[in-house]
Amino acid sequence: MFFLAKNKTTKIFMDIDLISKLTEKNDSKMILLVIDGIGDLSTKENPLTPLEYAKTPNLDKLTEDASCGQIYHVGHGITPGSGPGHTALFGYDPLKYEIGRGVLEALGIGFNLLPNDVAARGNFCTLDENGNITDRRAGRISTEENEKRVKVLKEIKLPSIEAFVETVKDYRFVLVLRGEGLEDGVTETDPQKTGVPPMEVRPLNPNAKKTADLINLWMKEAKNALKGMEPANGCNLRGISKDPKIPKMPEIYKMRFAAIATYPMYRGIAKLVGMDVLETGSTLEDEIKTLKENWENYDFFFIHVKKTDSYGEDGNFEGKVSVIEEVDRYIPEILSTKPDCLVVTGDHSTPVSMKSHSWHPVPLVLWSKNARKDDVKEFSEKSCYKGCLGTFHAKEIMPLMMAHCMRFTKFGA
Repeated sequence: MFFLAKNKTTKIFMDIDLISKLTEKNDSKMILLVIDGIGDLSTKENPLTPLEYAKTPNLDKLTEDASCGQIYHVGHGITPGSGPGHTALFGYDPLKYEIGRGVLEALGIGFNLLPNDVAARGNFCTLDENGNITDRRAGRISTEENEKRVKVLKEIKLPSIEAFVETVKDYRFVLVLRGEGLEDGVTETDPQKTGVPPMEVRPLNPNAKKTADLINLWMKEAKNALKGMEPANGCNLRGISKDPKIPKMPEIYKMRFAAIATYPMYRGIAKLVGMDVLETGSTLEDEIKTLKENWENYDFFFIHVKKTDSYGEDGNFEGKVSVIEEVDRYIPEILSTKPDCLVVTGDHSTPVSMKSHSWHPVPLVLWSKNARKDDVKEFSEKSCYKGCLGTFHAKEIMPLMMAHCMRFTKFGA
């Protein structure tokens, strides 16, 4: 089965059923290195993007021997969240398989979600005396400070249902509602800006009214419970959803998948799509060590680097550059495992000047002995868009990696 994509350049995408039918097993190995929020913009203040400014001799050398291009994750002009950004990278249509952030956070910390549970990702925030948000991330409080506040929130009781609150990391927590009559399909409380209060949750369909009412009651109680606990004296809820039914990657691609990620949300999405989530430390050095220790046990490795996105959201140009340069230093060690295919890209752009995710395409490098080399000489936004792969949808990356590893049989006679 094929379907036509309605975007600026009409392309044909393979669907999951066809991919599964074409897939063949062999001993090849693949690595997908996702540098979160890697894409950026040049501005009057910073004529070079962090990727252009950073010293990246190893990424540039990789680029010289690779096929290059740029990707979008949902559609032209659509800003992706981290969930759809990653589902697209893993070969899923993010419009068909929409996954709420709450589910990913819950799975990421190992919470045992039941089929009818409704999960929400929580962000602690700072409120002024009028109840308006002054900092959406409460100064990125420590996990220890988070745990103090979660202990208070655990005391909140709701009528007829159970409410679970658990620390995730830094300023993030997860709220799970369990009981009869709960449905997802409600709005979020985060207005995505400062100077205004958290928003009231609204049902998007009549069946979700009970869920909306309970969440609004919980938010009211949470505000009272957190009063006086500056800087994290308030909170917001995002990605309120149930666990969706999604085909698993090992069944589709007939491979053993492993995820190496330090942040719970990305561990959650990897678990949701059927990857084994490997225990690792908090640094990139730890992640590469985990890769080497588990190299013989898996066919495909997803490695996630978070801090580029965090620094982009903070508007920290130098911080983003420093993480890019750190990644570059580890490229030779990644290549020392001798993968048959290595893709380096991101799940979305996070321009320093915007301090948020954006719709701008993300550069991509595909390295393999079977790759068609182009004329691109450096890994950057401006260079990669001139590559032979052109601009394409992120969900095509997995088929490309499979093809470069000779894991597809011929289609048709």
